[in-house]
Amino acid sequence: MKKRYRNGEIWDFEHEIGELGNREVILGLDGGTTSTVCICMPIFPFSDSFPDPLPVLARAVAGCSNHNSVGETAARETLEQVMADALLKSGSNRSAVRAVCLSVSGVNHSTDELRILNWLREIFPSHVKLYVQNDAVAALASGTMGKLHGCVLIAGTGTIAFGFTEDGRQARAAGAGPVLGDWGRYTS
Repeated sequence: MKKRYRNGEIWDFEHEIGELGNREVILGLDGGTTSTVCICMPIFPFSDSFPDPLPVLARAVAGCSNHNSVGETAARETLEQVMADALLKSGSNRSAVRAVCLSVSGVNHSTDELRILNWLREIFPSHVKLYVQNDAVAALASGTMGKLHGCVLIAGTGTIAFGFTEDGRQARAAGAGPVLGDWGRYTS
């Protein structure tokens, strides 16, 4: 497993956890301009019924992870720190991670998605499944119990309307940030 060329010390806790951290887990991140939240939860086989509520092993919170607002370096550092914090709190490490679902504002084009996927590949072992989407996709999925069809409207630090049809077509409006007139509650 590679250590990141900067901030490698973020992952130093993994030496202390060792093999104890090998319970298989998933990391879910909701990153925005105001804050970034990462949860760590165990994997459940699809054959089992899911407990209600789903157990969260750990939750970590950090600041802005929108690269359009704070720059790529600061956004990457925030995302990496919040993932490391969640794994540390859960007693897990990167070798226990089976999937990372990162839903972050500022992922507006396939180039944004690819850039973040490549960065995540530097952090996690090759077996980890990686998913990167705009935060509106996660908001829609959470409101439809994982069925990606319907519409979502977010009016927060920024604004976006996002929707999927049942056959997978998608449409969006706004979500471009304050530079292009998407002010939301952004006032700086």
